[in-house]
Amino acid sequence: MKAIVCVKQVPDTSGKVAVNPDGTLNRASMATIINPDDLNAVEAALKLKDASGCKVVVVTMGPPPAEGMLREIMAMGIDEAVLVSGREFGGSDTFATSQILAAAIKNIGVEADDIVFCGRQAIDGDTAQVGSQIAEKLNIPQISYAADVKVDGTTVTVKRMLEDGHMTIETQTPCLLTCIKELNTPRYMSLGGIMDCYSKPVSVLDYNALKDDPLIDPTTIGLKGSPTNIFKSFTPPQKGQGKMLEGADKATCDELVAELQKKHII
Repeated sequence: MKAIVCVKQVPDTSGKVAVNPDGTLNRASMATIINPDDLNAVEAALKLKDASGCKVVVVTMGPPPAEGMLREIMAMGIDEAVLVSGREFGGSDTFATSQILAAAIKNIGVEADDIVFCGRQAIDGDTAQVGSQIAEKLNIPQISYAADVKVDGTTVTVKRMLEDGHMTIETQTPCLLTCIKELNTPRYMSLGGIMDCYSKPVSVLDYNALKDDPLIDPTTIGLKGSPTNIFKSFTPPQKGQGKMLEGADKATCDELVAELQKKHII
């Protein structure tokens, strides 16, 4: 049995966000983090490893520096890491990204008892599309918004969260699950994991390694092969600082009225 986890390196939205003239994010100039929902997917796979002893493989698509993120995740207990990287893949939207990741997962190999884990969505796009699209292109069943997962042999039972409750769904492996934060609490890197993660190899799959897969068509990958067209992207203006008034006396009320009158609010 094998657990394959798709992860993404995303901009740290608490810092500066830069946009290229073509509407894509200038990721090279921004601080990055591991996508939060993907950490829940990693933890789900590691819990499965703890219970069954299965192998856990993490895969990401991104530029070469994304290897650092993979090392961090390997320090949590992941067995193998795969970096999908190539200029031909740059600028991919969700459709093109799912094409490439599905081809990479096929390259890794999906056996009869394997499970693919993804985070619900990435904080840079908030589309929640890639996981479901990967499942469709791998032709395996999918369950989204997983808040609880139980695995018994080849049977997977998932508590799927809804807006006003939940539903329980049972499926068979191989399958794909998208995970939400309510599923678990991601573990920290261990000291031994940190010491070992740099001795483990990270496999790199470039365009040449995947080009023979039917999903890797130059017309359906990368920026040119992405059907989503971004009309406009921009960094929102910084809001001005607020002013705090403390106290409940008349003087404070008078000061508040004066400030509102100055701004022509009253």
